[in-house]
Amino acid sequence: MKKIKVAQFGLGPIGLESLRFAAEQPWIEIVGAVDNDPNKYGRSLVELTGLPSLDGLSLCPTLEELFRETQPDVILHTASSRVADTLRQIRPALELGLAVASTCEELIYPALQSPALAKELNTLCLYTKSRLVATGVNPGFVMDLLPICLTGVCRSVDSIRVERVVNASTRRQSLQAKIGSGQDPDEFRIKLATGLAGHAGLRESAALIAHVMGWKPDDITESGEPVVADRDIVTPHFNVRAGRTCGIHQQVAVAEGGCGRIVLDLRMFLDAPEPRDVITVRGRPGLHVVVDGGVAGDDATIAALVNVVPRLVAGPPGLRLLHELTTPAWTGGIL
Repeated sequence: MKKIKVAQFGLGPIGLESLRFAAEQPWIEIVGAVDNDPNKYGRSLVELTGLPSLDGLSLCPTLEELFRETQPDVILHTASSRVADTLRQIRPALELGLAVASTCEELIYPALQSPALAKELNTLCLYTKSRLVATGVNPGFVMDLLPICLTGVCRSVDSIRVERVVNASTRRQSLQAKIGSGQDPDEFRIKLATGLAGHAGLRESAALIAHVMGWKPDDITESGEPVVADRDIVTPHFNVRAGRTCGIHQQVAVAEGGCGRIVLDLRMFLDAPEPRDVITVRGRPGLHVVVDGGVAGDDATIAALVNVVPRLVAGPPGLRLLHELTTPAWTGGIL
């Protein structure tokens, strides 16, 4: 099999690890990377990643400059949570007919919040024969794609509930900050209510499930509250005193015709006991699936992003939703 030429867009913690993981795959050839951080510009990818195999490759500030040096087949995009920002960043790649796999949370089901942009993206992809998909662990797998796949053995489905409990003490500094670690609970509650804090993509996950199930939601409601530490908690990144915020509890609910169809319940906080993912499908047959320990967030996001590449390349042009591609699977032995 001919190697797929891949470039990385965004070299934050997830982007760097994505680049490292992609470079390990025998079916991928890394041809470059893009990041507009002036502190990284001009540095070699060997210096940034510690991988000698990337010798001779430097960081570019824009896709346009990257394309003057090389022509990738696929862009791995890990630089934004918003559809509008993502479109602005990746448009040059789509205009050239490339494939883009992104971790943009809103892109999991972009028609929910940005229907006009979703239509624009799909039209552009169809015109240039480019391909675009968003993936990840949450959104992208645990609270949307996995329950959708489980319903494949059901004769009927009445409702779907997913509960995810994450011990955020094991996660990176930026995530611990995002969930409000150490902040005043009342101030963080205001941030949650105004959309300035919290976990992105939960509404998109619910909308994707509803779309695949053929349900027409009357409403998609979301609530969020800080989790307050009942004791002092110390992580490598934060010292959180008792009474301060140590995480979030978010929930999205979908109703159709007055009937509850979907509940997505996410609790992500420092030192959370018994981390787990629980999927309950009420239907025929009913299903109750528990992943003890939960799916490891950062590792799973990186794996999902890289593993989707051959499926995206082999799929039809357009803006793709995850369930429209072939079943995700580990791709380490693809050659």
